[in-house]
Amino acid sequence: MKTNENFNERVIRLVAGVTIASFFIYHNSFWAFLGLIPFVTGASGFCPLYYLAGYSSNK
Repeated sequence: MKTNENFNERVIRLVAGVTIASFFIYHNSFWAFLGLIPFVTGASGFCPLYYLAGYSSNK
């Protein structure tokens, strides 16, 4: 799987994923799983939506 996100975007997605998950875990909500989406895409460097759109921020 080829990465289609640059380093800065990956860091932002990782931080956003942890922040979203932490917020909802603090409020005891099952919506904490939403934080997994940006976290997993940031950790892997691959965004399926970018792939479908033919876009890549990784130069």
